Amino acid sequence: MKRCPKCTKLMPDDVTRCISCGFESKPAPAAPAATFGKPAPVRPAAPAAPAARVGRIRNGLALAAQSWRVLMLDKSLLLFPFASGVACFLVLATFIAGAWAAGFGREESRPSEALSLLVLFGWYFANYFVIVYFNSALVACAMIRFRGGSPSVGEGLRAANENLGRIASWALLAATVGVVLRVIEERVGFIGRIVTRLLGAAWTIATYFVVPVLVVEKLGPVDAAKRSVAIIRKAWGESIVSNVGVGLASLLAVVLLVIPCGVATVVLAVGAKSLAIGVAGLALTLGLWLFISLAASALNSIILSAIYVYAAESKVPQAFEAGNLQQAFVAR
Repeated sequence: MKRCPKCTKLMPDDVTRCISCGFESKPAPAAPAATFGKPAPVRPAAPAAPAARVGRIRNGLALAAQSWRVLMLDKSLLLFPFASGVACFLVLATFIAGAWAAGFGREESRPSEALSLLVLFGWYFANYFVIVYFNSALVACAMIRFRGGSPSVGEGLRAANENLGRIASWALLAATVGVVLRVIEERVGFIGRIVTRLLGAAWTIATYFVVPVLVVEKLGPVDAAKRSVAIIRKAWGESIVSNVGVGLASLLAVVLLVIPCGVATVVLAVGAKSLAIGVAGLALTLGLWLFISLAASALNSIILSAIYVYAAESKVPQAFEAGNLQQAFVAR
């Protein structure tokens, strides 16, 4: 490790740009190779942009592989996205049942617009609360692992419970933004809808680091959003490309495992005319798909936590490599 000439913060030896203050230190020029009096041949430079794009996608895949090593150390982390999915399904079922009982969907007893917005807000709030709660528990466990500990499901849930007020406040803010964007989208024309969706995408990107900020820095919802924006300015490229890496790995797993399993199930069940084979194969196929989905969700949270630690604390989390994390903060 070396120190930044400007702010004296520690940074890896192979890094030239400080992630704390942004100071760019120029590397020492390499000594020219001996040419015995002849000028060194000039080689045309390769186009940089395509290589940079490929390099960043490759880096996203590398981060996905490193986060997989963390997940294999703590397989119980898969319980958090599973519990989140089950809870979200229950929330959805509850609101659908309540909306039907209140007359939604029936022409003769259509509720007022105010009541409709209130129900929509309640569903947004409950959904955001569930997702952020279990993501906070997963991020807390990842932080424990990064610091050399061995996290448990109980420790993750305790950390989420300690931040219950902040999680609820953030869910309240996120639900408000969601309802406002929905109302605007329903009242404007085609161009306005495009603008609204762009605003929604910008909001999603800007709040990418809110969960680790809530868990580690324990800020309120507005300050957490501001802090997330500050971090995303450094990590813009990798916070997006890392998701692409996980997405590509998940797609590959589906192509190599889920689809062949489904095809084999159909062939064997039809060939043997066996309902038991069909049911067993369907269960196996759905199980593989569920595992891949849960793993992808957990990997995204682990990568998110690793990039946050590197950005906020200038530390390289265990199981990750400084070079891959440093590429998250290259100048754009």
